[in-house]
Amino acid sequence: MRSGHWHLTADVEDFLARAGDFLRSRPDVHTMPLSVTAKLRTPGGGSPGAVFGLLEQAGEVRASCYRLPAGGLSVTALTPEQADALAAHLAALGHAFPSVGAERATAAAFAEAWQRHTGATPALRVRLHLLRLGVLTPPEPAPAGRARRAAERDHPQVVRWCGEFAADVGEPVTIDAGSWAGTRYAEKAYTFWETPDGTPVAMAGVNPMVAGQVRVDPVYTPIRLRGRGYAGAVTVEVSRAALAAGATDVVLFTDAANATSNALYRRLGYVPVGEWATYGFSPAEPAAG
Repeated sequence: MRSGHWHLTADVEDFLARAGDFLRSRPDVHTMPLSVTAKLRTPGGGSPGAVFGLLEQAGEVRASCYRLPAGGLSVTALTPEQADALAAHLAALGHAFPSVGAERATAAAFAEAWQRHTGATPALRVRLHLLRLGVLTPPEPAPAGRARRAAERDHPQVVRWCGEFAADVGEPVTIDAGSWAGTRYAEKAYTFWETPDGTPVAMAGVNPMVAGQVRVDPVYTPIRLRGRGYAGAVTVEVSRAALAAGATDVVLFTDAANATSNALYRRLGYVPVGEWATYGFSPAEPAAG
């Protein structure tokens, strides 16, 4: 279907055939749609009910969006006019979703447009910084210990720590052995930082490489072990491994309100690319009577 030049499809292959070049033109800022669509193309990775959108002008794709079942809308950078056209189109088709996530100005423009077209009230949930690795700069001195790739025997601890990470960042999900396969954490590879006696003290995950881009996520240290350099050490190891595997873009998101993590990643060589935001939507109040 279309509204102006916006087209929607439920077919990820059709979407990528038309929008793939656009997404690959900026692997850093398009990290989320690249990762999500790559996962959907893997065996068992399909997601019935997913919707993808693209904006075509003069025969070229200028923007895209996607929404997974029960998830929020994710949008690439839009002008206010493009955001309004997308909101009007989705509202006219009866779409509804709990949130929108995008580059900060785009997210704000869409949230305002969605309120105009649906009456839903937007509220800022979180602001994120997107960082891209420049020159990797290991910390000096590094904490005692070594990195180790997580093995099958480590799965219970990986699940537990991902659940603790999700709780820390306020994700409304439950992560346990039963729900693991359906979470965004399941497709990642994990690395521990271990103390010299072999005790894991921190963990970092990475998404599979797509279009030369790797995203580091999550990075987690239990509260009692923070402030000892473990997060920086394990981040350096997974970043170095990504570069060795041929990655041209290594990126990560940080909470804009967390000055400690932002300062850490910048010391390691990560530089700002942009600011992202997520707005949640409260349904419009029913008319009186």
